[in-house]
Amino acid sequence: MQGLNKSPWGHGFADIIDRWNWDETTDQIMSTTEDDVRRVLSKARLNTRRLEPEDFMVLISPAGAGFIEEMAQLSRHFTRERFGNTISMYIPMYVSNACSNACVYCGFNHANKFERTVLTMEQVDAECRAIKELAPFDNLLIVSGEFPSLCGTEYFENVLNVCRQYFNNLTIEVQPLKTEQYIRLVKAGLNGVVCFQETYRRETYKNYHPRGMKSVYDWRLNGYDRMGAAGVHKIGMGVLIGLEDWRTDMTMLARHLRYLQKKYWRTRYSVNFPRMCPSESGFNPNVVMSDRELAQLTFAFRIFDHDADISFSTRESELFRNNMLSLGVTSMSAGSRTEPGGYALNQGALEQFEVTDGRTPVQVADDIRANGYDVVWKDWDSVFD
Repeated sequence: MQGLNKSPWGHGFADIIDRWNWDETTDQIMSTTEDDVRRVLSKARLNTRRLEPEDFMVLISPAGAGFIEEMAQLSRHFTRERFGNTISMYIPMYVSNACSNACVYCGFNHANKFERTVLTMEQVDAECRAIKELAPFDNLLIVSGEFPSLCGTEYFENVLNVCRQYFNNLTIEVQPLKTEQYIRLVKAGLNGVVCFQETYRRETYKNYHPRGMKSVYDWRLNGYDRMGAAGVHKIGMGVLIGLEDWRTDMTMLARHLRYLQKKYWRTRYSVNFPRMCPSESGFNPNVVMSDRELAQLTFAFRIFDHDADISFSTRESELFRNNMLSLGVTSMSAGSRTEPGGYALNQGALEQFEVTDGRTPVQVADDIRANGYDVVWKDWDSVFD
Protein backbone atom coordinates (compact mmCIF):
# COMPACT_ATOMS: atom_id res chain seq x y z
CA MET A 1 0.00 0.00 0.00
CA GLN A 2 1.09 3.50 -0.82
CA GLY A 3 0.59 6.76 1.05
CA LEU A 4 -2.48 8.95 0.92
CA ASN A 5 -3.06 11.11 -2.13
CA LYS A 6 -4.61 14.41 -1.06
CA SER A 7 -6.73 15.43 -4.02
CA PRO A 8 -7.27 19.09 -4.93
CA TRP A 9 -10.75 18.04 -6.12
CA GLY A 10 -12.27 17.50 -2.69
CA HIS A 11 -12.02 14.69 -0.18
CA GLY A 12 -13.20 11.17 -0.88
CA PHE A 13 -12.20 7.79 -2.25
CA ALA A 14 -9.65 9.38 -4.60
CA ASP A 15 -7.61 10.21 -1.48
CA ILE A 16 -7.11 6.54 -0.62
CA ILE A 17 -7.43 4.50 -3.83
CA ASP A 18 -3.67 4.63 -4.42
CA ARG A 19 -3.22 2.46 -1.36
CA TRP A 20 -3.95 -0.42 -3.71
CA ASN A 21 -1.55 -1.00 -6.58
CA TRP A 22 -3.26 -2.00 -9.82
CA ASP A 23 -0.65 -4.52 -10.98
CA GLU A 24 -0.33 -6.10 -7.54
CA THR A 25 -4.11 -6.49 -7.41
CA THR A 26 -4.09 -8.14 -10.83
CA ASP A 27 -1.32 -10.54 -9.78
CA GLN A 28 -3.21 -11.42 -6.62
CA ILE A 29 -6.34 -12.26 -8.60
CA MET A 30 -4.50 -14.34 -11.16
CA SER A 31 -2.59 -16.31 -8.50
CA THR A 32 -5.80 -17.48 -6.79
CA THR A 33 -6.03 -21.26 -6.35
CA GLU A 34 -8.99 -23.61 -6.26
CA ASP A 35 -8.42 -24.07 -2.52
CA ASP A 36 -8.81 -20.30 -2.11
CA VAL A 37 -12.15 -20.47 -3.92
CA ARG A 38 -13.38 -23.35 -1.76
CA ARG A 39 -12.42 -21.39 1.36
CA VAL A 40 -14.38 -18.28 0.29
CA LEU A 41 -17.43 -20.30 -0.78
CA SER A 42 -17.40 -22.08 2.56
CA LYS A 43 -17.26 -18.71 4.31
CA ALA A 44 -20.14 -17.43 2.15
CA ARG A 45 -22.33 -20.45 2.91
CA LEU A 46 -22.00 -19.77 6.65
CA ASN A 47 -23.54 -16.34 5.96
CA THR A 48 -22.40 -15.07 9.35
CA ARG A 49 -20.61 -11.97 8.15
CA ARG A 50 -20.13 -9.91 5.04
CA LEU A 51 -17.42 -10.89 2.57
CA GLU A 52 -14.51 -8.54 1.96
CA PRO A 53 -13.14 -7.33 -1.41
CA GLU A 54 -10.28 -9.82 -1.01
CA ASP A 55 -12.90 -12.59 -1.00
CA PHE A 56 -14.64 -11.09 -4.02
CA MET A 57 -11.44 -11.12 -6.08
CA VAL A 58 -11.13 -14.84 -5.39
CA LEU A 59 -14.62 -15.49 -6.75
CA ILE A 60 -14.02 -13.57 -10.00
CA SER A 61 -10.61 -15.14 -10.61
CA PRO A 62 -9.94 -17.66 -13.41
CA ALA A 63 -9.81 -20.31 -10.68
CA GLY A 64 -13.31 -19.28 -9.62
CA ALA A 65 -14.66 -20.07 -13.09
CA GLY A 66 -14.50 -23.77 -12.26
CA PHE A 67 -17.06 -23.26 -9.47
CA ILE A 68 -19.61 -21.28 -11.48
CA GLU A 69 -22.50 -23.71 -10.89
CA GLU A 70 -22.03 -23.59 -7.14
CA MET A 71 -21.76 -19.81 -7.31
CA ALA A 72 -24.97 -19.63 -9.34
CA GLN A 73 -26.91 -21.52 -6.70
CA LEU A 74 -25.56 -19.36 -3.89
CA SER A 75 -26.36 -16.23 -5.89
CA ARG A 76 -29.93 -17.44 -6.46
CA HIS A 77 -30.33 -18.19 -2.75
CA PHE A 78 -29.06 -14.81 -1.53
CA THR A 79 -31.07 -12.92 -4.14
CA ARG A 80 -34.33 -14.63 -3.20
CA GLU A 81 -33.55 -14.22 0.48
CA ARG A 82 -33.13 -10.45 0.10
CA PHE A 83 -35.38 -9.49 -2.85
CA GLY A 84 -37.85 -12.35 -3.18
CA ASN A 85 -39.05 -13.44 -6.62
CA THR A 86 -39.22 -9.93 -8.05
CA ILE A 87 -37.69 -7.96 -10.91
CA SER A 88 -37.97 -4.17 -10.79
CA MET A 89 -38.51 -2.42 -14.12
CA TYR A 90 -37.08 0.91 -15.24
CA ILE A 91 -36.68 2.83 -18.48
CA PRO A 92 -34.07 5.40 -19.59
CA MET A 93 -35.03 8.75 -21.08
CA TYR A 94 -32.27 10.62 -22.91
CA VAL A 95 -32.72 14.38 -22.78
CA SER A 96 -29.51 15.44 -24.57
CA ASN A 97 -26.62 14.07 -26.61
CA ALA A 98 -24.60 17.29 -26.36
CA CYS A 99 -21.27 16.63 -24.65
CA SER A 100 -18.14 18.64 -23.93
CA ASN A 101 -15.99 15.55 -23.29
CA ALA A 102 -13.84 13.69 -25.79
CA CYS A 103 -14.18 10.09 -24.55
CA VAL A 104 -12.56 8.00 -27.28
CA TYR A 105 -15.11 5.17 -26.96
CA CYS A 106 -18.34 7.20 -27.02
CA GLY A 107 -20.53 8.25 -29.93
CA PHE A 108 -21.38 11.47 -28.06
CA ASN A 109 -17.69 12.52 -28.26
CA HIS A 110 -17.49 16.31 -28.66
CA ALA A 111 -15.30 15.90 -31.76
CA ASN A 112 -17.91 13.85 -33.63
CA LYS A 113 -19.74 15.93 -36.19
CA PHE A 114 -23.49 15.55 -35.88
CA GLU A 115 -26.42 17.74 -34.90
CA ARG A 116 -26.78 17.85 -31.12
CA THR A 117 -30.17 17.64 -29.43
CA VAL A 118 -31.28 19.12 -26.12
CA LEU A 119 -34.93 18.51 -25.32
CA THR A 120 -37.17 21.38 -24.30
CA MET A 121 -39.50 20.97 -21.33
CA GLU A 122 -42.41 20.51 -23.73
CA GLN A 123 -40.50 17.70 -25.43
CA VAL A 124 -39.60 16.16 -22.06
CA ASP A 125 -43.30 16.18 -21.20
CA ALA A 126 -44.12 14.45 -24.50
CA GLU A 127 -41.46 11.80 -23.82
CA CYS A 128 -42.94 11.13 -20.37
CA ARG A 129 -46.41 10.67 -21.80
CA ALA A 130 -45.11 8.37 -24.55
CA ILE A 131 -43.28 6.21 -21.98
CA LYS A 132 -46.43 5.92 -19.87
CA GLU A 133 -48.27 4.64 -22.94
CA LEU A 134 -45.68 1.85 -23.35
CA ALA A 135 -46.14 0.37 -19.86
CA PRO A 136 -46.81 1.49 -16.27
CA PHE A 137 -43.18 2.41 -15.58
CA ASP A 138 -42.62 4.38 -12.38
CA ASN A 139 -38.80 4.21 -12.25
CA LEU A 140 -37.29 6.67 -14.74
CA LEU A 141 -33.57 7.07 -15.51
CA ILE A 142 -32.85 10.53 -16.98
CA VAL A 143 -29.69 10.47 -19.12
CA SER A 144 -27.71 13.30 -20.66
CA GLY A 145 -24.37 13.97 -22.27
CA GLU A 146 -22.05 16.09 -20.14
CA PHE A 147 -22.42 19.70 -21.33
CA PRO A 148 -22.92 21.94 -18.27
CA SER A 149 -23.44 25.18 -20.21
CA LEU A 150 -26.44 23.63 -22.01
CA CYS A 151 -27.53 21.05 -19.44
CA GLY A 152 -26.67 22.31 -16.00
CA THR A 153 -28.31 22.17 -12.60
CA GLU A 154 -31.17 24.50 -13.53
CA TYR A 155 -31.93 22.45 -16.64
CA PHE A 156 -32.03 19.18 -14.70
CA GLU A 157 -34.12 20.83 -11.99
CA ASN A 158 -36.68 21.77 -14.64
CA VAL A 159 -36.58 18.27 -16.13
CA LEU A 160 -37.20 16.74 -12.70
CA ASN A 161 -40.15 19.07 -12.11
CA VAL A 162 -41.74 17.92 -15.37
CA CYS A 163 -41.03 14.21 -14.86
CA ARG A 164 -42.27 14.30 -11.25
CA GLN A 165 -45.79 14.67 -12.60
CA TYR A 166 -45.54 11.21 -14.16
CA PHE A 167 -43.00 9.18 -12.13
CA ASN A 168 -42.41 8.68 -8.41
CA ASN A 169 -38.81 7.45 -8.67
CA LEU A 170 -36.37 9.65 -10.59
CA THR A 171 -32.70 8.86 -11.19
CA ILE A 172 -30.17 10.85 -13.22
CA GLU A 173 -27.09 9.80 -15.16
CA VAL A 174 -25.38 13.09 -16.01
CA GLN A 175 -22.07 14.86 -15.31
CA PRO A 176 -20.80 14.72 -11.70
CA LEU A 177 -22.04 17.72 -9.72
CA LYS A 178 -21.09 19.62 -6.59
CA THR A 179 -22.62 18.60 -3.27
CA GLU A 180 -24.82 21.69 -3.14
CA GLN A 181 -26.07 20.97 -6.66
CA TYR A 182 -27.07 17.44 -5.68
CA ILE A 183 -28.86 18.86 -2.63
CA ARG A 184 -30.75 21.25 -4.88
CA LEU A 185 -31.84 18.41 -7.17
CA VAL A 186 -32.86 16.21 -4.22
CA LYS A 187 -35.19 19.02 -3.19
CA ALA A 188 -36.60 18.97 -6.74
CA GLY A 189 -37.47 15.28 -6.43
CA LEU A 190 -34.26 13.45 -7.28
CA ASN A 191 -34.06 9.95 -5.77
CA GLY A 192 -30.94 8.43 -7.29
CA VAL A 193 -27.75 9.08 -9.24
CA VAL A 194 -25.94 6.67 -11.57
CA CYS A 195 -22.30 7.36 -12.41
CA PHE A 196 -19.80 5.10 -14.13
CA GLN A 197 -16.16 5.58 -13.21
CA GLU A 198 -15.45 3.85 -16.57
CA THR A 199 -12.12 2.54 -15.23
CA TYR A 200 -10.40 2.82 -11.86
CA ARG A 201 -6.95 2.55 -13.43
CA ARG A 202 -5.49 5.98 -12.80
CA GLU A 203 -2.46 5.43 -15.08
CA THR A 204 -4.53 4.94 -18.25
CA TYR A 205 -7.70 6.86 -17.39
CA LYS A 206 -6.61 9.96 -19.31
CA ASN A 207 -5.97 7.91 -22.46
CA TYR A 208 -9.69 7.29 -22.72
CA HIS A 209 -10.75 10.75 -21.51
CA PRO A 210 -8.23 13.20 -23.03
CA ARG A 211 -10.34 16.38 -22.81
CA GLY A 212 -13.28 17.80 -20.93
CA MET A 213 -14.11 17.75 -17.23
CA LYS A 214 -14.42 13.98 -17.36
CA SER A 215 -10.66 13.83 -17.90
CA VAL A 216 -10.15 14.82 -14.24
CA TYR A 217 -9.95 11.43 -12.53
CA ASP A 218 -10.23 12.66 -8.93
CA TRP A 219 -13.21 14.93 -9.62
CA ARG A 220 -15.18 12.04 -11.06
CA LEU A 221 -14.13 9.49 -8.43
CA ASN A 222 -14.95 11.81 -5.53
CA GLY A 223 -18.35 12.50 -7.03
CA TYR A 224 -19.76 9.51 -5.16
CA ASP A 225 -18.76 11.13 -1.88
CA ARG A 226 -20.56 14.30 -2.93
CA MET A 227 -23.69 12.26 -3.67
CA GLY A 228 -23.50 10.59 -0.28
CA ALA A 229 -22.91 13.90 1.51
CA ALA A 230 -25.97 15.35 -0.26
CA GLY A 231 -28.20 12.55 1.04
CA VAL A 232 -28.95 10.97 -2.34
CA HIS A 233 -31.20 8.00 -1.61
CA LYS A 234 -29.58 5.57 -4.08
CA ILE A 235 -26.19 5.60 -5.79
CA GLY A 236 -25.52 3.53 -8.90
CA MET A 237 -21.97 2.40 -9.70
CA GLY A 238 -20.19 0.64 -12.53
CA VAL A 239 -17.18 0.38 -14.80
CA LEU A 240 -17.17 0.17 -18.57
CA ILE A 241 -16.14 -3.38 -19.30
CA GLY A 242 -13.79 -3.38 -22.26
CA LEU A 243 -11.29 -0.66 -21.34
CA GLU A 244 -9.05 -2.43 -18.83
CA ASP A 245 -8.86 -5.83 -17.14
CA TRP A 246 -12.39 -6.30 -15.84
CA ARG A 247 -11.39 -8.39 -12.84
CA THR A 248 -9.08 -5.69 -11.48
CA ASP A 249 -11.53 -2.91 -12.25
CA MET A 250 -14.36 -4.73 -10.48
CA THR A 251 -12.14 -5.40 -7.46
CA MET A 252 -11.49 -1.66 -7.21
CA LEU A 253 -15.24 -1.06 -7.47
CA ALA A 254 -15.84 -3.59 -4.67
CA ARG A 255 -13.36 -1.69 -2.49
CA HIS A 256 -15.08 1.56 -3.38
CA LEU A 257 -18.51 0.14 -2.51
CA ARG A 258 -17.37 -1.03 0.93
CA TYR A 259 -15.87 2.41 1.59
CA LEU A 260 -19.14 4.13 0.63
CA GLN A 261 -21.30 1.72 2.64
CA LYS A 262 -19.32 2.45 5.78
CA LYS A 263 -19.30 6.23 5.27
CA TYR A 264 -22.82 6.76 3.84
CA TRP A 265 -24.67 3.87 5.43
CA ARG A 266 -28.13 5.39 4.94
CA THR A 267 -27.73 5.21 1.15
CA ARG A 268 -28.76 2.29 -1.06
CA TYR A 269 -26.43 1.09 -3.81
CA SER A 270 -26.77 -0.49 -7.23
CA VAL A 271 -24.28 -1.88 -9.74
CA ASN A 272 -24.34 -2.36 -13.49
CA PHE A 273 -21.89 -4.23 -15.70
CA PRO A 274 -22.11 -2.65 -19.21
CA ARG A 275 -20.07 -4.42 -21.86
CA MET A 276 -18.59 -2.15 -24.52
CA CYS A 277 -19.65 -2.16 -28.13
CA PRO A 278 -17.83 -0.46 -31.04
CA SER A 279 -18.74 3.25 -31.14
CA GLU A 280 -19.26 5.96 -33.72
CA SER A 281 -15.77 7.13 -32.78
CA GLY A 282 -14.32 3.92 -34.22
CA PHE A 283 -13.14 2.60 -30.86
CA ASN A 284 -13.15 -1.15 -30.31
CA PRO A 285 -13.02 -2.77 -26.85
CA ASN A 286 -9.58 -3.65 -25.52
CA VAL A 287 -11.06 -6.50 -23.50
CA VAL A 288 -13.95 -8.74 -24.54
CA MET A 289 -15.98 -10.33 -21.76
CA SER A 290 -17.84 -13.56 -22.59
CA ASP A 291 -21.35 -14.37 -21.41
CA ARG A 292 -19.93 -16.95 -19.03
CA GLU A 293 -17.58 -14.37 -17.51
CA LEU A 294 -20.43 -11.88 -17.07
CA ALA A 295 -22.44 -14.60 -15.36
CA GLN A 296 -19.48 -15.38 -13.05
CA LEU A 297 -19.14 -11.69 -12.19
CA THR A 298 -22.86 -11.38 -11.45
CA PHE A 299 -22.86 -14.42 -9.16
CA ALA A 300 -19.70 -13.28 -7.40
CA PHE A 301 -21.08 -9.82 -6.77
CA ARG A 302 -24.31 -11.15 -5.31
CA ILE A 303 -22.38 -13.46 -3.00
CA PHE A 304 -20.14 -10.53 -2.06
CA ASP A 305 -23.05 -8.15 -1.38
CA HIS A 306 -26.58 -9.38 -0.70
CA ASP A 307 -28.17 -5.92 -0.65
CA ALA A 308 -26.93 -4.21 -3.82
CA ASP A 309 -29.35 -3.91 -6.70
CA ILE A 310 -27.85 -5.62 -9.77
CA SER A 311 -29.19 -4.19 -13.02
CA PHE A 312 -29.08 -5.56 -16.59
CA SER A 313 -29.88 -3.11 -19.38
CA THR A 314 -30.99 -3.75 -22.96
CA ARG A 315 -27.31 -3.86 -23.95
CA GLU A 316 -27.63 -7.58 -23.18
CA SER A 317 -29.54 -10.05 -25.35
CA GLU A 318 -33.02 -11.40 -24.71
CA LEU A 319 -31.70 -14.94 -24.20
CA PHE A 320 -28.97 -13.94 -21.75
CA ARG A 321 -31.26 -11.69 -19.72
CA ASN A 322 -33.91 -14.42 -19.47
CA ASN A 323 -31.31 -16.96 -18.34
CA MET A 324 -30.02 -14.61 -15.63
CA LEU A 325 -33.46 -13.74 -14.24
CA SER A 326 -33.32 -16.02 -11.24
CA LEU A 327 -29.58 -15.90 -10.63
CA GLY A 328 -28.77 -12.51 -9.15
CA VAL A 329 -30.33 -9.77 -11.27
CA THR A 330 -32.90 -7.58 -9.51
CA SER A 331 -33.76 -4.85 -12.05
CA MET A 332 -34.04 -4.54 -15.83
CA SER A 333 -34.77 -1.92 -18.41
CA ALA A 334 -37.13 -2.57 -21.29
CA GLY A 335 -38.23 -0.83 -24.47
CA SER A 336 -35.17 1.43 -24.22
CA ARG A 337 -34.37 4.16 -26.72
CA THR A 338 -30.89 5.60 -26.30
CA GLU A 339 -31.33 8.84 -28.24
CA PRO A 340 -33.01 12.10 -27.15
CA GLY A 341 -36.67 12.16 -28.12
CA GLY A 342 -36.64 8.47 -28.98
CA TYR A 343 -40.10 7.68 -27.57
CA ALA A 344 -42.24 10.55 -28.88
CA LEU A 345 -40.25 12.66 -31.34
CA ASN A 346 -38.48 10.04 -33.50
CA GLN A 347 -36.02 12.62 -34.79
CA GLY A 348 -33.38 10.06 -35.64
CA ALA A 349 -30.83 11.54 -33.23
CA LEU A 350 -27.61 9.62 -32.63
CA GLU A 351 -27.93 6.75 -30.15
CA GLN A 352 -25.38 6.36 -27.36
CA PHE A 353 -25.31 2.59 -27.87
CA GLU A 354 -27.24 0.05 -29.90
CA VAL A 355 -29.98 -1.83 -28.08
CA THR A 356 -29.57 -5.62 -28.27
CA ASP A 357 -32.80 -6.71 -26.56
CA GLY A 358 -35.51 -5.16 -28.73
CA ARG A 359 -38.55 -6.63 -26.95
CA THR A 360 -41.34 -4.31 -25.90
CA PRO A 361 -41.85 -3.70 -22.17
CA VAL A 362 -44.95 -5.89 -22.26
CA GLN A 363 -42.99 -8.75 -23.86
CA VAL A 364 -40.21 -8.45 -21.29
CA ALA A 365 -42.77 -8.45 -18.47
CA ASP A 366 -44.48 -11.53 -19.92
CA ASP A 367 -41.17 -13.41 -20.08
CA ILE A 368 -40.34 -12.45 -16.49
CA ARG A 369 -43.68 -13.83 -15.30
CA ALA A 370 -43.20 -16.96 -17.42
CA ASN A 371 -40.01 -17.57 -15.45
CA GLY A 372 -41.97 -17.47 -12.18
CA TYR A 373 -41.09 -13.92 -11.14
CA ASP A 374 -43.23 -10.91 -10.27
CA VAL A 375 -42.83 -7.70 -12.27
CA VAL A 376 -42.49 -4.61 -10.09
CA TRP A 377 -43.26 -1.36 -11.91
CA LYS A 378 -43.41 0.78 -8.79
CA ASP A 379 -41.25 0.41 -5.67
CA TRP A 380 -41.13 3.98 -4.39
CA ASP A 381 -43.64 6.77 -3.79
CA SER A 382 -43.03 10.50 -3.73
CA VAL A 383 -44.67 10.71 -0.31
CA PHE A 384 -41.51 9.09 1.11
CA ASP A 385 -39.35 12.02 -0.03
